[in-house]
Amino acid sequence: MCRHLGWLGEPVTIASLVLDPPCGLRVQSYAPRRQKHGLINADGWGVGFFDPGGQERSDPGIGPGEVRRWRSASPLWGDVSFASVAPALRSNCIVAAVRSASVGMPIESSASAPFSDGSWLLSHNGVVDRGVLPLSPVAESTVDSALLAALIFDRGPANLGDTIAEVGAADSGARLNIMAANGSRLLATTWGDTLSVLRRSDGVVLASEPYDDHPDWQDIPDRHLVDVSGGQVTLTPLKGSS
Repeated sequence: MCRHLGWLGEPVTIASLVLDPPCGLRVQSYAPRRQKHGLINADGWGVGFFDPGGQERSDPGIGPGEVRRWRSASPLWGDVSFASVAPALRSNCIVAAVRSASVGMPIESSASAPFSDGSWLLSHNGVVDRGVLPLSPVAESTVDSALLAALIFDRGPANLGDTIAEVGAADSGARLNIMAANGSRLLATTWGDTLSVLRRSDGVVLASEPYDDHPDWQDIPDRHLVDVSGGQVTLTPLKGSS
């Protein structure tokens, strides 16, 4: 199991979302408060964001700026280099995660979310039987999350809800909380684990669990698709919901 977070709004520093909050992802890497499966997330971490400085060089159809990622197979709490740089990195759209590897899965930087197809950033919080997922030559790793990400990219993240419902029907024990962003849109699913939303004056945070005790955090019901765009947050029940 893992913990992840997504941001869409005004440009903010990565440190302000990942490192600075009292119960942010750095703390969640060793002391998550709502994690149901596993006790710590010490098997890697990753941060992806859209770089507005690369906008002129990027395809205008893939969102505002180029995709940048920093991933590691080491625990987030001990990464001094990232802690020194994160306050200087700013973006309007960020996806970050800390990882607890499923039994038998490799621990390597390429297995840490977020995954990317060059247009989208995607994180998977959960587990799925690799037997129900097609093999993909473009998957970044052999882990279940990388194969699932490749499937979502192939089907199109705009079809995220249908893809997750299909995979969930094929594997009744799957946990399929997804976070995906393209710079102007943030999508997420709840399927077997927790997700909360915080509507701030400068943007929207989606997170596996609240990074502080602010009263405006709201829990997202299970088996829902969350769509953040244009400053609006829309919730839609997924197929297969009871």
